[in-house]
Amino acid sequence: MTGWTRDLATRFPKHYETLRGVVRQTLVDRQLAEHLVGSPARICDVGGGAGHQALPLARRGYELTILDQSEEMLRKARRALDSEDEKVRDRVRLVPGPGEEAPSILGRESFDAVLCHGVLMYLEDPAPLVGALADIARSGALISILTKNADSLAMRLALEGRYRDALAAFDSDRDTGRLGVENRAHTVAGISEMLEEHGVGIEQWSGVRIFTDHLGDQEPGADLPELLEAEWEAGRRDPYRSMARLIHVLGRKKPVG
Repeated sequence: MTGWTRDLATRFPKHYETLRGVVRQTLVDRQLAEHLVGSPARICDVGGGAGHQALPLARRGYELTILDQSEEMLRKARRALDSEDEKVRDRVRLVPGPGEEAPSILGRESFDAVLCHGVLMYLEDPAPLVGALADIARSGALISILTKNADSLAMRLALEGRYRDALAAFDSDRDTGRLGVENRAHTVAGISEMLEEHGVGIEQWSGVRIFTDHLGDQEPGADLPELLEAEWEAGRRDPYRSMARLIHVLGRKKPVG
């Protein structure tokens, strides 16, 4: 790992304690629930980190493989698993390694769903990883990608009053987020095209964090249920979803032949 990756592994889990983190995890989990078919299904969470998305799925009966190149993140996942009951622990497997090498690392296993959330933005070229996601997905499998929205990079900056930065963001696909790490943003069309090249058709895309992205590290308040419902509705509707900080693209691998 690079130095920034080790630092990211230390700081990123704290994000899930903020309002923005709660909105992200809750909405993505709810969107997945609408598209995951049956349980127990086998799911691979590529770049799944400390298990924030995987553990709720394991509690619902799904079998999870978390593949992550960060040993520190996997240690955090193991500590989180230690507090779960035995049935949940038995459903989760932790595997070290980069997502691009998933097919060889996992021994050509195939999965009923493949998740990749918050990873593509840290890659200069996401195409090899997208190909690997499709490669380990069985026919009919769900593929879930969450990444930064290139069409809305100016939104947070402008709402924070950083108008000069907002002007520069209109024609950029790069951003330095709150963790201080430069990353890339993508479009729904671009992600869809990459998936289609690997035989994955798009079922739905949603926006995540429309009304709350500019609120910094604010903690959830008493109005969280209403806020989540407002974010949920906006994330499914135009024009609101196009203004979201994150895009959640859900595809289905097409049968061969």
